[in-house]
Amino acid sequence: MKKIERIQTGLRLEKRLLKVLKGLAEHLDMSVAELIEAMALHAFEGRAPFSAETIGKINQLKSVYDLDLTAEDSHRTSDSEGDA
Repeated sequence: MKKIERIQTGLRLEKRLLKVLKGLAEHLDMSVAELIEAMALHAFEGRAPFSAETIGKINQLKSVYDLDLTAEDSHRTSDSEGDA
């Protein structure tokens, strides 16, 4: 195993997106941080991070938490009024 150094960071994420990530991390028996690391490393190599089965679970979680955002929305969002 490779030795790495992790640092604590504060991320601001869309509320429903975080709920889906937490649910998926729980399903995969990992932390949200580990899930985000894995997603980023796969994306950096142009590889899909999830199997068809996992994408099915993601779609279930998106439905449960009413997450209607898509990749196209990633550059078209703004914080709600009153958010810091």
